Amino acid sequence: MLFTRLTRPFLSSSKRDFTSLSEQEVLALAISSEEEDARIYQSYADGLREEFPASANVFEEMAGEENEHRRQLLNLHQKRFGDTVPLIRREHVQGFYQRKPDWLIRPLGIDAVRKQAVAMEEQAHRFYIEAMKNTQDVSTRKLLGDLAEAETSHMSLAGKLTDAVIDSGAVDEEAETEKRKFLLTYIQPGLAGLMDGSVSTLAPVFAAAFATKDTWETFLIGLAASIGAGISMGFTEALSDDGKLTGRGSPIKRGLASGIMTTVGGLGHALPYLITDFWTATTIAGIVVVIELWAIAWIQNRYMDTPFFRAALQIVLGGALVLAAGILIGNG
Repeated sequence: MLFTRLTRPFLSSSKRDFTSLSEQEVLALAISSEEEDARIYQSYADGLREEFPASANVFEEMAGEENEHRRQLLNLHQKRFGDTVPLIRREHVQGFYQRKPDWLIRPLGIDAVRKQAVAMEEQAHRFYIEAMKNTQDVSTRKLLGDLAEAETSHMSLAGKLTDAVIDSGAVDEEAETEKRKFLLTYIQPGLAGLMDGSVSTLAPVFAAAFATKDTWETFLIGLAASIGAGISMGFTEALSDDGKLTGRGSPIKRGLASGIMTTVGGLGHALPYLITDFWTATTIAGIVVVIELWAIAWIQNRYMDTPFFRAALQIVLGGALVLAAGILIGNG
């Protein structure tokens, strides 16, 4: 026998080496692993059903397959070792792969879930191959080999289960849904924050700069304006709606995206005033403003399908007017 029997109580503070497991313990580990995988796939299906029904059907079928694997393993264990299955799980084995519970990757992005499922199947395949190598019983080796092949057969979600449930139209539809969620949750509030932070703080920063000619005071004013605007925009976005009816996603994520980008937009042209020479700081701040405004126009073109020159005209013209107002007020 290549496996050694467990001769001491299992200690929660230590982990077993895989090669020290008996054949009964290997079967028990396989049973608990299949049960856990089935639950994970079912939770994926439940979490995706509303927005990605085709993929939800895929994961529901995969959960069914894992439950069938578990049934086969239980039957073999009952035949060879009786009804009592030793309690041994993945976390009890040294170096054994761990699973991420679905709440760690929520909200369930379709691409992230598919990648996770592929990794799960690949890990399960390797486990059965290694377990088969260290098993001498013919019936056990056969079942483990069959399960390894089963894991390989749908290691990729583009395999037989996906082909059976998801047609190309559903894939395109789900990809569009995922893109829309990303735009509504991150890009749209982030862009609004960047625009507000970049444009609204131009007047106070450059007015303070030309009024005081003091770079440190200008920096402090820009810092205060940026942080204040970021907090205000963040709370405004987060409290605007909970995302359930509008489909805009988590209000906390939207608020963070908006607040952080607002602060970044304001700090971009405030940070140069850490330079003590006024004209050097002001020249660099002006260059930063141009970069910020063109970046906003690019984002609008890239993600919001706004024609670039139209976006540039709107943003650059608006920013130039605000900048001019700040300079005039500072020199007044």
